[in-house]
Amino acid sequence: MIEVHVRAAPGPPPGGLPVEVVEHKGLGHPDSICDSLAEELSLRLSRHYAARFGAVLHHNVDKALLVGGAAAPAFGGGEVVKPIEIFLAGRATSVYRGETIPVEDLAAEGSLAWLDGHLHALDSSRHVRLRCLVRPGAAELVELFERARKSGTVLANDTSCGVGFAPLSELETAVSETARALNGRKFLAARPAAGEDIKIMGLREGNRIHLTVACAMIGRFLPSLADYLEMKAKVAGAAREIAARATSCDVTAEVNTADAPDGSEIYLTVTGTSAESGDDGGAGRGNRANGLITPFRPMTMESVAGKNPVSHVGKLYNLVAGLIAERIVAEIPEAAGAQCGLVSQIGRPIKEPRLVDVALFGAGDGTERLRPAVAAIVAQELDRLDTMWRDLIAGKIAINRWPFAAR
Repeated sequence: MIEVHVRAAPGPPPGGLPVEVVEHKGLGHPDSICDSLAEELSLRLSRHYAARFGAVLHHNVDKALLVGGAAAPAFGGGEVVKPIEIFLAGRATSVYRGETIPVEDLAAEGSLAWLDGHLHALDSSRHVRLRCLVRPGAAELVELFERARKSGTVLANDTSCGVGFAPLSELETAVSETARALNGRKFLAARPAAGEDIKIMGLREGNRIHLTVACAMIGRFLPSLADYLEMKAKVAGAAREIAARATSCDVTAEVNTADAPDGSEIYLTVTGTSAESGDDGGAGRGNRANGLITPFRPMTMESVAGKNPVSHVGKLYNLVAGLIAERIVAEIPEAAGAQCGLVSQIGRPIKEPRLVDVALFGAGDGTERLRPAVAAIVAQELDRLDTMWRDLIAGKIAINRWPFAAR
């Protein structure tokens, strides 16, 4: 029987504090590109393994580096002078039962398809150079993975921790919804001059929210500086409108605040991402598992993208901790909010964390009375870990999205 520590959360939730900060890096941000390509490779490997062998084999492809290129943006056009270089690295089973797994082909096909499908002004064949540096896994970790697979008991392949919380505060919701809309197909189809490299820093002081938005504008859709300034105003207006629908606070927004007043320095690009001209990126440096960077919440430095969906607690515990918190808030009326922390031990069954800690907001003196209900939810969600990989590779649960389950 797993002991579940249930306690009253210290102090108010972030939404009840005088100030709060939330950040989001959009799809075209160099760090987000690295996370997305690492996760895409893991998904393609998992689907290939499952289709060929009936199970997901050992892999962790959570290391990715983007080296920015060089570009000469211009109104009405511009060109990429030196391509973006992307390096995918990690470990994966490349030969199994005498069959060679096309790891490099899966990496190339998945990465180029993702780039072309999500960055509308980038041509991966001309603007990107991709290198796959994935190697076979360490013998002891492969053996641990295989031992667990054969026994039917999934063992944690790392000693790590995961955290999650619910519900989102008004600021977190405003930033999440604004980011989702600004990177959405509908918004970009109506405003093709806006690139996908959109970074939002949300700041709340009392009941006032201010969004600072960095949006990479695309030169070929903007004939002049006047058009650029008009697009800036449109993005700012959209950000204000979207965020205002998610909060009762007053909302203001500014876009590309580093632009020179005379227009001599502006955020103009060829491809809609700063990666084209010297801004580098790395997996694990961007959004946390729920698609936000929330310094006023418990967070872990663990990178989620690219880790295998069967036994890597760096991925699974961050996801399941969020799912536990979501369910507690949805099913226990006395809990106005919840935070969950899980700690694993390498080699121990993944469904048996060394520590489960749940902190509740709003329950007050009734916290102890809620322990059985909380423990039941924890047990049910941990029990899903054996099969969660199926939902992950089917897209029913995804990282960098709130809520984790597909809408």
